[in-house]
Amino acid sequence: MTLGTGKVSPAAKTSAAKTLAFTLLEILLVLALIGLIGAITAVGISGALNNDHPTPDDVFWQACRSAQKLASLSGRDTSLGFDPKEKKLVWSNGQETASAALDNSRGEVSVQFLQAATGGSLILIAGHVVETQEVPRVQFYPDGTCMAFRVQFRIGSNAWHLAIDPWTCAPVLEKTENKS
Repeated sequence: MTLGTGKVSPAAKTSAAKTLAFTLLEILLVLALIGLIGAITAVGISGALNNDHPTPDDVFWQACRSAQKLASLSGRDTSLGFDPKEKKLVWSNGQETASAALDNSRGEVSVQFLQAATGGSLILIAGHVVETQEVPRVQFYPDGTCMAFRVQFRIGSNAWHLAIDPWTCAPVLEKTENKS
């Protein structure tokens, strides 16, 4: 390898350089692995930091779909109600029962089922119009329909309601006035 002068031959320099250097493929592979590990870590951290809980509306619609499905599959009327102690929606056809819990992290949560007629019995509480003709449970029928009702959600001092169409068990769209 050495010439008589103690110098390293050019061939020895290139073979030594080849054994000490990384190829472009190796560098790209390491960068890809670092990127993959970083992406997995970022997703895990954002999921751990994200306190996104389902809204009462989301839980209500999941419960409605489940109650409607239970009624259709069992061929029996299925009732849906709210358990105020456990803070959960409960549906049952007399043989099977299931439930879905509401998230209390944003404040005290309550759900009321109300008669379908608008303007029945209204009172004003803390600047919010509140229905007072409550029904304990609503019914879903085996043919895919449900009783006409309204649902009122309350989180802390905020309240809102939805009217439910008895034929589709979907929300009734509010009429909007055309201001032209």
